[in-house]
Amino acid sequence: MNLDKIDHIAIQVTDIKKSLNWYLKNFRCKKIYSDNTWAFIEFNNIKLALVKKEEHPSHFAVVDDNITMEEDIKKHRDNSISKYIDDPDKNKIELIKFLEKNRNK
Repeated sequence: MNLDKIDHIAIQVTDIKKSLNWYLKNFRCKKIYSDNTWAFIEFNNIKLALVKKEEHPSHFAVVDDNITMEEDIKKHRDNSISKYIDDPDKNKIELIKFLEKNRNK
């Protein structure tokens, strides 16, 4: 059976730069991207997104190659598309599809 892949986990932080520096100092990980609104860090087995409360909810993202451009789909600057769904307890799950081949390791 092929299992689904979790692409990343996103946590809300108050200061992107400060949090990014803390993670880079305290763990063996590397920065993929950062700006004033979010940062992306890669660990050996998963990616971690540091997000601002005003921009994104705390969530985890599952790769879903079956999603298509629908009304509630958002296109991102990394050439991915996604949408959020809620589990029965209202936890946010992002379904994400990478449109560019080999974008997602």
